[in-house]
Amino acid sequence: MEDAQASNLVVGDDGRARCPWGISTADYLRYHDTEWGRPTTDEGILFEKICLEGFQSGLSWLTILRKRENFRAAFAHFEPSIVAAFDETDVERLLTDAGIIRHRGKINATINNARVLASMHCNGETLSEVIWNHCPPLGPAPQSGADVPATTTESAALAKDLKHRGFQFIGPTTAYAAMQAMGLVNDHIEGCWVRTACLDERPTPE
Repeated sequence: MEDAQASNLVVGDDGRARCPWGISTADYLRYHDTEWGRPTTDEGILFEKICLEGFQSGLSWLTILRKRENFRAAFAHFEPSIVAAFDETDVERLLTDAGIIRHRGKINATINNARVLASMHCNGETLSEVIWNHCPPLGPAPQSGADVPATTTESAALAKDLKHRGFQFIGPTTAYAAMQAMGLVNDHIEGCWVRTACLDERPTPE
């Protein structure tokens, strides 16, 4: 326990050391242990994370996490081909949906981004390829939350690339949060049990 406290970790009832935020609520515990930082190349998951990170801008991630199932229901489980066909009637419907974040700009951006992604798919491109092309080399493990940046050179480059393709509501900070969630970077604190699991799942560079 003393070693965990010294390295800014928290030990749960199960005896596992975790990042402090990962044990603050039951929702965060599940997210921390099973999703955050775990590498994924799944197109649907990546698109959902990009969309939800956009909705999170200016808000608590816990708010988004607790509304995630509502978002999935409202946005057809983030299936790009379906969301791309949303029209103004759908926008008005979403603006009355108390289960999600009712922000016109973010709703319109999600629909726009689905159309961009659908167009990419028609051209044989994937979101996974675009995102993972900006994967940075594995850096040293953060010793505390203070060592975790808000943006990086790679997140700025990813945001620029996505914006160039037509994506909206994606800046360097949002891009970096998405990179953390998708496992492009591993920001679990040194000694957190999930950090090792994420490293084991990291794709091998070709």
